[in-house]
Amino acid sequence: MRVHFVEQSPPLKVILVHKTAASRSIAFGRWSVAVLSVLCLGLPLGLMALGYELGQRQGSHEAQTERLSAAEQVVSQRAKELAQLSSDARRTLEAMTRKLAELQARVTRLDALGTHITALAGLDGGEFDFSEDPALGGPLTAVPGPVVQPAELASEMELFSATLDDRDAQLDVLAGLLFDAEAQAEAIPSGRPITTGWLSSPYGYRKDPFTGQRAWHQGVDFAGKEGGEVIAVASGVVSWSGERAGYGTMLEVAHGDGMVTRYGHNEENLVEVGDLVRKGQPIAVLGNTGRSTGPHVHFEVYKHGRPVDPASYIQRTLR
Repeated sequence: MRVHFVEQSPPLKVILVHKTAASRSIAFGRWSVAVLSVLCLGLPLGLMALGYELGQRQGSHEAQTERLSAAEQVVSQRAKELAQLSSDARRTLEAMTRKLAELQARVTRLDALGTHITALAGLDGGEFDFSEDPALGGPLTAVPGPVVQPAELASEMELFSATLDDRDAQLDVLAGLLFDAEAQAEAIPSGRPITTGWLSSPYGYRKDPFTGQRAWHQGVDFAGKEGGEVIAVASGVVSWSGERAGYGTMLEVAHGDGMVTRYGHNEENLVEVGDLVRKGQPIAVLGNTGRSTGPHVHFEVYKHGRPVDPASYIQRTLR
């Protein structure tokens, strides 16, 4: 079948030719032609407009996806930065906590050193009480100012630490000077070598307790209860600790400036050669060893290698 368009004015006439059938014709009026024209022209244009709209929407969707992706990247980056800041702040806080603990320990040491110096110097403990916080007061006054940053606080702590170093060194020097002055005073023998007991034999000539003959006694004897304390009459360094003929278990302490004290007939010595002893410190156990008739301590004082009467030192009081 063939279709022939016969253009007439008006109407438009379409002839349908078929091989086996009679030809047929279809006539279109002006409105029908207009409608067909609109359909033939509008369909492609509509398809083009639809494609353009779809393209625009696709482009808008892709742009929106890109914007969302960029926003997600920004949020992710901010989250990483915040996490890093939090980690840095935690490490800074831990470091500052350790530093604060160190400073507190050093302040505690300075308090102990201050208490020791107060005692050495004979100062009033009520006035210089290092176990209490210093007395402070005053009305509350708001002082506007910037917030202290961690870096500034760390700097202040370092400065405070340096100040503590300086004060610590100064107090050590002062304590050393006071200790030296006290040690010099304590290095001179004074008092009795026992805490409880009585003078059983003085310095000088006496009857020997074993032979009954007149003999020289170059020390003094203090009788007491066996097992009692024998104490140092002055500060010094132990120069002998052990057995010696006639003395039994003996102890000798050097006090400097040619002064030496001896403590004989001990049951046991509590210190060894080279030990530093302080005045009043227990150094031996009172006993009955060596050439002895009962529990006592034989006490001697030597000055530049020669024995002297201990009586003046026993009666001396430490000032």
